[in-house]
Parts: sequence; C-alpha cells; structure tokens
Amino acid sequence: MSNPGQPIDILLVEDDPGDELMTREAFEDNKIGNTLHVAHDGQEALDFLYQQGEHAGAPQPDLILLDLNLPRYDGRQVLERIKADPELAHIPVVVLTTSAAEEDILRSYKLHANAYVTKPVDLDQFVTAIKHIDDFFVQVVRLPRQR
Repeated sequence: MSNPGQPIDILLVEDDPGDELMTREAFEDNKIGNTLHVAHDGQEALDFLYQQGEHAGAPQPDLILLDLNLPRYDGRQVLERIKADPELAHIPVVVLTTSAAEEDILRSYKLHANAYVTKPVDLDQFVTAIKHIDDFFVQVVRLPRQR
C-alpha cells in the first residue's frame, strides 16, 4: 500500500498536446512531486502498461488519467482492457475527458472507471481540477502498490 503524500507514478493518456501541456503545468504550478508519464494514444498506453517496445522496463503506474477520445484504441477500449486484466485491474483510472455526455459517463463507470472528470476549458479551472485529483489520490486515499 502507498502512504498518503508519497510521490506516485501517473500515466497520462492524452493525444492533445495542449491538454498534455496544461496537465504538466498544473503539476509544476502545484509543486506536485509525482512522476508523470505520457502515452499519446491507446496503443502506446497499452504498450506502457504491458512494458512492450520502447516502454520495456516502464514502471507500473499507481494512477491512470485517461482521455476517452484517442487514436488507435480509444479510451473506452483501453479502460476495458485494464479492468479485465487481473495484473492491472487494481490501478485506479480517472477518465479525464472533454465529454460530458451521459452515455460516456455511464459507460465509463460500467467499465469500472474509478472517477469521471470533465476537463474544464478554462486554464485556471483545469489546473484546479488536476490539483483536486492529485490531492485526493495522493493525499487522501491509499493506493495499492505492485512493486
């Protein structure tokens, strides 16, 4: 189990360079000491999680921030694969997406997402949302560690 407040490895699965940059800035602005790894599409996320190709030796993330609208495999497919795999199912997945559609929210929870956050368009609100996610998953809850 992780200790609250200890730095963790986070996998951000995000194809939009602007959203990736805002997430990095949110981490820097809030002095978040976690290690942020980025996969730019669903296939790269799976390669990272299964330590394949250029991601051989990648750490297993403690938390995944997953966009739904991705090239190759979309976020729903990635989420389904994660939660169906006994070696990965314990990793909390926060869906972080622009979609506020009820069907996306319901489907994500049916696929066992741990949280669903609609990305704010305003930079300050986006930074605040990332800080809240970090506060909750690093400061409040205990995460399982597979080390």
